[in-house]
Amino acid sequence: MISVDSLKPSTPTLDQNEDFLEYALSRGFGELHFKVDRETGMKAIVAIHSTKLGPALGGCRFIHYPDTTAALYDAMRLARGMSYKAALVNLPLGGGKAVIIEPSKPYDRTAYLHRFGEFVNDLGGRYITALDSGTQLSDMDIIAEHTPHVASLSSHNGDPSPYTAKGILRGIQAAVFFKLGRENLNGLHVALQGLGHVGYLLAQHLHELGVNLTVADINPERVEQAVKEFGASAVATENIHKIPCDVFSPCALGAVINDITINQLQTGIVAGAANNQLAHAYHGQKLHDKGILYATDYVINAGGLIFAASKYLHTQESLVNQQIDGIGTTLLQIFERSAKENRPVSVITDTLAQEKLA
Repeated sequence: MISVDSLKPSTPTLDQNEDFLEYALSRGFGELHFKVDRETGMKAIVAIHSTKLGPALGGCRFIHYPDTTAALYDAMRLARGMSYKAALVNLPLGGGKAVIIEPSKPYDRTAYLHRFGEFVNDLGGRYITALDSGTQLSDMDIIAEHTPHVASLSSHNGDPSPYTAKGILRGIQAAVFFKLGRENLNGLHVALQGLGHVGYLLAQHLHELGVNLTVADINPERVEQAVKEFGASAVATENIHKIPCDVFSPCALGAVINDITINQLQTGIVAGAANNQLAHAYHGQKLHDKGILYATDYVINAGGLIFAASKYLHTQESLVNQQIDGIGTTLLQIFERSAKENRPVSVITDTLAQEKLA
């Protein structure tokens, strides 16, 4: 399954005193598009943050929202994130996001998808849609009946997990080199939270490079498998971040770095696949103050986006591998600037993305 962004659905709301167009303007948005189809009842939003580097690629969410404002905010927040991610891994793409608001009453899902495909096509290629929360490959196939601007199709027959895992590995290697001055991982200790598709592949890579693993997952069978296959130690999910280690690698839920856990970390590096690892922006400053090197989540986990983009852009495999390897190079540049300016990695990352999009 090709998902350019696996963030879990969230429903933040705008400040009631803040006009949404002013919000969009202050955050550099280029376009906001709304579609209401009277025949089917479909309501959809496409937020295009930037097309400076190329057409805006971003997934389509098909989920329930408490209100339209929450849907709009979600689309804008994620579109901006996609712009930053694409810019920092040097893809010729901008960032966008779509939401189809799932109604609470019965509806014709297939009809919604047909109308959404027409909506995407009307945008003339400025927005490229893909999988996200609440959509699947069969949905993308229906949308593609009306537009060529779809990055996730059944015919692509691809799993982004190996590409994402390889990118995480390159990020860990870059962080270890910068923080510890080591060019190899042999003998280091990594505490890995989450053994899903990406997490398990990452564990395999790390094991092959001589890393000692401590793992945790809500699925006891995955943990048992990692213990047998990789000689890993196992701990409870609520304790994995407390383990003394060289690298803490969160590969499960977001907001793992929060007011409670940040004071329990016993590591010098945080580098993993999870999205939205910082519960709040100020946690980036706190990690910096504690001397903990943070590999920005939306850079280190960009392998999935690189893979999805390659299917739409028909990128050769050799170039895809170069782009994945480039994740480590980009992170090293971010780490170096963070140290030089004595500012948090999270702030430097956003600044670099904004400079590329200016």
